[in-house]
Amino acid sequence: MQENLRLMNKRRIYTLIAGIIILSTLGIGQTTQKKTTGLHASIMTGYSVGYSIQTNLILKDIADEFPFDFRIGIGCTLLNPGIALDARRIFINNATNGVPEKAGFAFDYRLDFLLQKSIFGVNNSYLQFGPRYSSFKGNFKFIGGNEDFDVVSKQWGLGTGFENHFRVSERIEIVFSAGLDFYFPNTLKGHDTSYSPDNDNINPRDDNQNGDVEFVYKDADKAINQPKFVPRAMIGLSFAL
Repeated sequence: MQENLRLMNKRRIYTLIAGIIILSTLGIGQTTQKKTTGLHASIMTGYSVGYSIQTNLILKDIADEFPFDFRIGIGCTLLNPGIALDARRIFINNATNGVPEKAGFAFDYRLDFLLQKSIFGVNNSYLQFGPRYSSFKGNFKFIGGNEDFDVVSKQWGLGTGFENHFRVSERIEIVFSAGLDFYFPNTLKGHDTSYSPDNDNINPRDDNQNGDVEFVYKDADKAINQPKFVPRAMIGLSFAL
């Protein structure tokens, strides 16, 4: 059922993107050399440790001689949340019954400073860098094993990258973007258990495969795919508002 839900969500996203692209073609042939200024919006899709979609608002040419544009954005990535059997042992118990199912996603919130530079011979290009914030959630179910639990984390991070813009009309541009985000380790919480980077843990479980010693943050972080180094490669459209 989760797989069907993910497929339905992807179809809706693809339909939305296709509609935007069709609308953008109505403006092709109206290209001018006029510089677009003010508020812009964009929608992007691509890879970011999983299928990802992102929306942005960009404030361009804020003041004369000011080198940066600003962008705020929010994205959602569907991803592999981790190793189901290890997650159960570390956050719940040592039972092994049931058929595991898993699903994960991360919302990311970003602020970028954009510096216009010629990249790969494209004059309308930007270097980008700024802070990031991620909200991760992984769900693990064991069908027939009576277990259904989430593991969550909240993280700050930093990111950088570049993007190329290609104008298709006076108000619309195609955007290609690539970059890398890094998120700092933070507490992983699941059920009534949590593991922190300083190992100030709450209700840690015992590892019955290693002399019943308590699990530590390193074990939880290895089992759960919370964001760490996150590469991004995306394509989308930008609209002058």
